[in-house]
Amino acid sequence: MKQLDHWLASRWRRSVLAVLAGALPVLAFPGPALWWWAWFALVPWILLARTAQDGRRATYDGWCGGFGFVLAMHHWLLPNLHVFTFVIAALLGALWIPWGRLVRRTLGGAPSAGRVAAALVVLPSGWLLAELVRSWQGLGGPWGMLGASQWQVAPALRLASVGGVWLLSFLVVAVNVAVAVLLAVRRARVPALAGLVATAAATSAAWVWSPRPDTDERAAVAVVQPGIVAGAGSADRRFDREEELTRRLADRNLDLIVWGESSVGYDLDDRPDLARRLAALSRDTGADILVNVDARRSDKPGIYKSSVLVGPEGPTGDRYDKMRLVPFGEYVPFRSLLGWATSVGKAAGEDRRQGTEQVVMDVGDGLRVGPMVCFESAFPDMSRSLVADGAEVLVAQSSTSTFQHTWAPEQHASLAALRAAETGRPMVHATLTGVSAVYDANGARIGSWLGTDASASRVYEVPVTHGTTPYVRYGDWTVYAALLALVAWGAAEGVRTGRLRRSRPARPGPRARTAHGSPARPGH
Repeated sequence: MKQLDHWLASRWRRSVLAVLAGALPVLAFPGPALWWWAWFALVPWILLARTAQDGRRATYDGWCGGFGFVLAMHHWLLPNLHVFTFVIAALLGALWIPWGRLVRRTLGGAPSAGRVAAALVVLPSGWLLAELVRSWQGLGGPWGMLGASQWQVAPALRLASVGGVWLLSFLVVAVNVAVAVLLAVRRARVPALAGLVATAAATSAAWVWSPRPDTDERAAVAVVQPGIVAGAGSADRRFDREEELTRRLADRNLDLIVWGESSVGYDLDDRPDLARRLAALSRDTGADILVNVDARRSDKPGIYKSSVLVGPEGPTGDRYDKMRLVPFGEYVPFRSLLGWATSVGKAAGEDRRQGTEQVVMDVGDGLRVGPMVCFESAFPDMSRSLVADGAEVLVAQSSTSTFQHTWAPEQHASLAALRAAETGRPMVHATLTGVSAVYDANGARIGSWLGTDASASRVYEVPVTHGTTPYVRYGDWTVYAALLALVAWGAAEGVRTGRLRRSRPARPGPRARTAHGSPARPGH
């Protein structure tokens, strides 16, 4: 019994270590924003998983590490979803089970140089597979993709213009694998060093050869951030504050004014008085105003979150209904099964309705903008699609008011830098309560952030760009290449396993016995 207790205790300790190892990469993201840490953060997890004694233990190492990663990345959900946060982390953490098994398969024991070389491709590809699956909107979307930790590194952003955030994730994992090999597999240091050199070469090549968008003019875009407005009548008082801040922008020769997500709490057809006030603001400032309406529609059933453009004569007719909703925050998936989440946290009491298509809006003087709402800015394909449809400036209207004193506002604002660099288009990230930020087409920040303590309006001179980045042109080629690499490796492993089985000598069968029970001799 004592031996059994010791056996269980040792495995529990290993599982705890895997959870902690999986949580380490979160330090590379805002708030700590130790971007350099991402290039080493997976090493403890890799070193642990490679020592798994069998496939079952590697399964637990992958699962526990994935649980730690997801929980640490989304820890700010705990006050709202409570115990359900752990359920989500456990479910999504299972996506790293194949990765844990791949680590043991490629690096376990004393791997040859050839196996290490394969690991430098297979393990990053396996990581991308986990990121690809969890990027589905129903599983929470691509929040916390490993490559997104490099949002403030210029060479990395240049790489993003070539292969998107996917390419950054691939290279970050590859470097971690190479470092782990250098530490633990001395006999295979040559391919590890070659992997590091290849990463440096890819970065240098992207810096020199990747095309950059042309800048030929500038647009003056203002962001209005009212700050925290809570309590009874908050929708009306927030509108009053936004109106006050917008009036300060008169005579600034603006091209566009952007309000944050849920900045208008009533359908404008139901409240023509608000529509008239917005039209008056547009006339006073000389610019169209992009607001975000979070209300029950008057022309169709259900609650929508919609980007609505208002000009001097009122709503222009340009409207974008949010397509990708936040699970549990804006709808409860499989509500009949998971509706209990509303009783343990602040999950949506009523599901919001989804839009059906993206919209590019003409805001005057030929300037075309592509709106997104809230965590839609985490999806690379949405910004890429808008740019392919002619958007010259990307706009994300957001609100992280619920998570005001957590890492979430800065994490959300940082995503716009990736989307700008990927598409070669400037991006405006406007929020109700911070962090609001604007980035140029290279992903570099324009001006200063409006932090979570600000209630202000600010004007940004945004360079308008043209041209097409490789990522917009070729899309998620990194993902397809990674999937192809996994298929090729799997096929090669299948062939190798088959050869090993055929090469093993056949085990002698039991000797035949005669009717009298004695072993038969050859020839008899």
